[in-house]
Amino acid sequence: MISSPPPPPVSEYATRTVDYVRRALGVELTYDSDTLPVLDHYLHTVPADQQATIDLVIATAGAYFGEVVRRLLGGRWDSTAEEVSEWRMVLPTGVQFSPAAFVASAIARGEVEDFDDGLEAPPRMRPYLADALNRMGEVTEDEYYSLCGRLDTLEHLHEVLVAVAAKMLGEEKEDEGDDAEAEPEPGN
Repeated sequence: MISSPPPPPVSEYATRTVDYVRRALGVELTYDSDTLPVLDHYLHTVPADQQATIDLVIATAGAYFGEVVRRLLGGRWDSTAEEVSEWRMVLPTGVQFSPAAFVASAIARGEVEDFDDGLEAPPRMRPYLADALNRMGEVTEDEYYSLCGRLDTLEHLHEVLVAVAAKMLGEEKEDEGDDAEAEPEPGN
């Protein structure tokens, strides 16, 4: 599923990541989940003592990861922030995240100061997002911070929130003309 095309800098940065990984590991990234483990491996090879390299990889691999998500789940880029590291991916469900922050966390294998690697959702969907996250099983720290793990989480949340939205829409159509607000309860 592909939504609106990415801004030109995103395409350029994502293409750079494909080139970097091909030169470093001899594997072609294909903008899908099949080669995402290769990108996770590549991120573990980024030298921790070279901040300029880390910054470049965060920007370029963030663009690549965002493109994998956009092509798989749909959505659009919010590239209104001046800094590439602050660009956000907005999924069709309204869930937003910073692909660059996910990459920064994957490189560090932990949270990184000045990067928000959380998920945001429209107010109406927040209880369902929280409930879906709480119901997910435990994972190792390595899996949690990997891009593969993040993609798995995003796919699951997307499916849950699409189902919630469909249920809300169906209930709103049934209650058309009623004054009652019909929202499914989290966990149902």
